[in-house]
Amino acid sequence: MNKSDTIKNLALSLHKAQSEMAGATKSAANPFFKSKYANLEEVIRVVKTAFEANGLSFVQFPISGEGTAGVETIILHESGEFISNEFLLKCAKSDPQGMGSAITYARRYGLQSACGIPSEDDDGNAASAPKPKGKPITTAEEAREKISQAIDRSALTDTWSRLTSELKSDEDLAEFAKLRSQEFTTTK
Repeated sequence: MNKSDTIKNLALSLHKAQSEMAGATKSAANPFFKSKYANLEEVIRVVKTAFEANGLSFVQFPISGEGTAGVETIILHESGEFISNEFLLKCAKSDPQGMGSAITYARRYGLQSACGIPSEDDDGNAASAPKPKGKPITTAEEAREKISQAIDRSALTDTWSRLTSELKSDEDLAEFAKLRSQEFTTTK
């Protein structure tokens, strides 16, 4: 992850924006898996209003490597602060359509992850790891423990979103929101 020297203003605005964003509606159909998923347009729709109201914007630039394609997603704050990260995927085919598909997929999941929007998996189902089973998280302290165990930084945003949905009391949600804001200001 890349970031500006400070992200205090960005972190506060992103926190506010995330509290205004709902999950992306699964409105697109994937006939191969006989499932529905939230397409890129839906993810952008969910992000735009909350970002605009909180002085945030985003840009995504296509990037590629040896047999891979994806995007760099940059979240910008009106103060000039930013955070960014790259997301590359192996191309199913080494042609423009294969690269375009990987870029679109990376745009959708890169933006969802960066913004903390619950992920609605579609054609990634075959590559998905099984979800760990166990008792639901019910307190901010249990959530803090789960976060401390997060190994893969790219999975952190999905972990934040899942844990937020599992917390039940307003007090625990408020405490967890503070913890989340601290994570944004202390994570490099």
